[in-house]
Amino acid sequence: MALRIWASSTANALRLSTATRPHFSPLSRCFSSVLDGLKYANSHEWVKHDGSVATIGITDHAQDHLGELVFVELPETGGLVAKATGFGAVESVKATSDVNSPISGEIVEVNKKLNDTPGLINTSPYEDGWMIKVKPSDPSELDSLMGAKEYIKFCEEEDAGH
Repeated sequence: MALRIWASSTANALRLSTATRPHFSPLSRCFSSVLDGLKYANSHEWVKHDGSVATIGITDHAQDHLGELVFVELPETGGLVAKATGFGAVESVKATSDVNSPISGEIVEVNKKLNDTPGLINTSPYEDGWMIKVKPSDPSELDSLMGAKEYIKFCEEEDAGH
């Protein structure tokens, strides 16, 4: 564990990027990644808005606190989600948690890979572990979400309170 902290701080000092895609730059925390360019909810979901579709998943911080995921419950394509309401759940060896939608809209795609491989959320929360894609009904809802720096501060304050 000490080696992991040292590697993370060394990478930060050298300004090394560990992102798998060049348009994201990770803003490092001790054990979790927060990607610049995404929006974050205080319930620990992320949103990547690209054109008319927004991709939603749970953050690296959230999956780290949950532990190894063993089951994911996802909604059906074509359904509607409302901001700050649940659309699914994740179950780990530690707990079961609801997953809330950071925005309102119509579900246009569901990541069916998670049915067989829920651990994708653990290994790749921002890429392969996305959960749903939504056509936003009110894109201005994205403005109320946090950017990367605000989310990092939020997580640090939340963790300090526990």
